[in-house]
Amino acid sequence: ALKMSSNTNESDSNAEVKKGEKVSGIKSFFAGGAGGMCCVATGHPLDTIKVRLQTQPKPGPGEQPRYLGTLDCAKKTIAKEGFRGLYKGMLAPLAGVTPMFAVCFFGNDLGKRLQIKDPNVPLTKVQLFLAGGLSGVFTTSIMVPGERIKCLLQIQADSHGPQKYKGPIDCAKQLYKEGGIRSIYKGTAATLLRDVPASGMYFMSYEWVKELLTPAGHSKSELSPARVLFAGGMAGIFNWLVALPQDVLKSRLQTAPEGRYPNGIRSVFTELMATEGPAALYKGATPVLLRAFPANAACFLGYEVTIKLLDMLF
Repeated sequence: ALKMSSNTNESDSNAEVKKGEKVSGIKSFFAGGAGGMCCVATGHPLDTIKVRLQTQPKPGPGEQPRYLGTLDCAKKTIAKEGFRGLYKGMLAPLAGVTPMFAVCFFGNDLGKRLQIKDPNVPLTKVQLFLAGGLSGVFTTSIMVPGERIKCLLQIQADSHGPQKYKGPIDCAKQLYKEGGIRSIYKGTAATLLRDVPASGMYFMSYEWVKELLTPAGHSKSELSPARVLFAGGMAGIFNWLVALPQDVLKSRLQTAPEGRYPNGIRSVFTELMATEGPAALYKGATPVLLRAFPANAACFLGYEVTIKLLDMLF
């Protein structure tokens, strides 16, 4: 009975994708943008803490690290910069997140449609993973500049020297002046390495958890907001369990001075293993996972609510 229920739920989802492909893609695009705005607004403070923990310098012999952990980083940031310090660099991802999440959800929707041969045959978990991976490819070109600027502004506010960048626009201008478009897109390969498998896990796990939460004889589209929040939050957790090591490497690469890592992410990995060991790949895990659940719960709820509103209006 459970197996039949699962197939029914997935078939319903496939049928919805198949029906009116153009409309479905447009709805996914706008609903994804709304979900992304919810995600950033909910999760940015913990993202700031994550980046600062990932990029803090290694302490010298007998010295303590700048931050002892997530709570210590939050306390010191608030004491030095006020609560606004936790939102440093938010304008860049907020400006980019609407189109980025819009393209992300559109890419996932397209990945599903490309694999549907029969609307009555449910997509497998592997196919859902591949559809999600496609969305990661789609979003990289939008995400890289915003993440580069965000990380630079986040660590600048944490430094003791003069402030190099006045804000996101000034940061983008200086990066372009220093190294052209290549400087703005520094970390593209690292971002792809992070986002393709992580996005695959993100969308696959969301559908899987929704499937587990759906009562027999019902559709996943009928889930209550509380169950959607839980499924979205768990998708965020699974996403970051896959993405965190690559994210550490990306953050180090994007905030390093020019020329420090001549071979890109490979040089970052070699240095990290030699100086700090494998545990360094999971720096910032606590704020990442604390952020992942509420931010992505808000993202998917925003997406689902927007889809339903669009269904009512069009």
